[in-house]
Amino acid sequence: MNPPGTTIVDMITVRIFSLSLLTSDDVGTIIRRAIDDVGTIIRRAIGFLGRCIDAYLAFLVSCIDGFLGYVNVTISSYQTLESVIVLLAVLHAIAIYHVLLFLCGLPCFIIFLVYKWRRRHLSMYDNIEKFLQSHDNDLMPVRYSYSDIKKITNDFKNKLGEGGFGLVYKGKLRSGSFAAVKILSKSKANGQDFINEVATIGRIYHVNVVRLIGFTVEGSKRALIYEFMPNGSLDKYIVSRQGSISLSNEKMYEISLGVARGIEYLHKGCDMQILHFDIKPHNILLDEKFIPKLSDFGLAKLYPTNNSIVPLTAARGTIGYMAPELFYKNIGGVSHKSDVYSFGMLLMEMIGRRKNLNPLADHSSQIYFPSWIYDQVSEGKDVELGDHATEEGKETTKKMIIVALWCIQLRPNDRPSMPNVVKMLESDVESLQMPPKPFLTPHHMPKDDDTANPIKLFDPPSDCIDSSYQFGR
Repeated sequence: MNPPGTTIVDMITVRIFSLSLLTSDDVGTIIRRAIDDVGTIIRRAIGFLGRCIDAYLAFLVSCIDGFLGYVNVTISSYQTLESVIVLLAVLHAIAIYHVLLFLCGLPCFIIFLVYKWRRRHLSMYDNIEKFLQSHDNDLMPVRYSYSDIKKITNDFKNKLGEGGFGLVYKGKLRSGSFAAVKILSKSKANGQDFINEVATIGRIYHVNVVRLIGFTVEGSKRALIYEFMPNGSLDKYIVSRQGSISLSNEKMYEISLGVARGIEYLHKGCDMQILHFDIKPHNILLDEKFIPKLSDFGLAKLYPTNNSIVPLTAARGTIGYMAPELFYKNIGGVSHKSDVYSFGMLLMEMIGRRKNLNPLADHSSQIYFPSWIYDQVSEGKDVELGDHATEEGKETTKKMIIVALWCIQLRPNDRPSMPNVVKMLESDVESLQMPPKPFLTPHHMPKDDDTANPIKLFDPPSDCIDSSYQFGR
């Protein structure tokens, strides 16, 4: 409170005189407080942008501190009050300029980000719509609206599982039959995963390929409707879980033969060669009779049937099932033999009921299962892989082992084609020859002097492969 008799002029004179006594540190403190007050007002007005503003104002304060330290003068050293007022006005003008610049530039930056996001997503929707319009006559699935999808899934109440491309729900069609509805998540490849699914299984039919019933595309909402597989995926029958059903060796053999026939159809039975690139237990679905169905064609590629080597810019698939030529270009080109390798690794897991790579194995020789089982079979030892196995079951298991070992040969040219894989699985085990020992990477392969007879070493089993078979086909 001011003393009695004090005029306005007296109060102003006192305040101006007190300003003349301020040092540069005092000025800096006053300016920082003013900036903090401005920041508080802005934070209350904008809310969620407060943190960004704090960072910017902190930067501005550090700049002012640096400026005052560099000048290293005190206000009291100035001769006139005009100098004090000018300096304060300049500093306030700088602060106000930067705050206004930030407030004006931030909305423009946000608008730019929204524009880029909409442009990228609209491009994805345009790509999908152009694909659907250009293939309107040769696609078998039905196009549903998103409201239909909600009715089919009863507002997404029964969740079946979750994959790399989205959530899967159980639904019921108007006909009364059940269906699996996959709600696709954000696309990482400009909608290519959706296009791959519809372009492959949307135009083919095979007993060992899952049937695509329908789909929906409404802006960012995309869904695929498949036939329902009540027994789920194969992976839960390979690695035993509490309460899971254990399948016999004979049933595993029937499943492996069905999967092989499905892949053979993709490679040789269509107008275009379809390479799956993601053969693994999780993508093998089982119907009520345990008939296997290939699913999840999000990574699939279509090529002309006469393409022995296909162009591929990046590796695709799941680690543990991906063919080595996807990583090591010097051992051979990418082709349909890449799916053969993945099938061989799948077959090995079906045989051993375990993952092929197990760092926690009791013996170091069992860490890489294919290498261990090769030694067991080549030395004539009985491989006990199941309880109460019959002699016929043991013979079937041995046949599956030999076929799998051929499929996972390191070099693509040393693997059989899928038609020959089917023939080998259908033949007698006595007619099969043991392949060379498989290697996980080129670094594990023996030196040239260790393979004295490479022609004999890589000769495929002639009794179960027709005479027209040539490597690389």
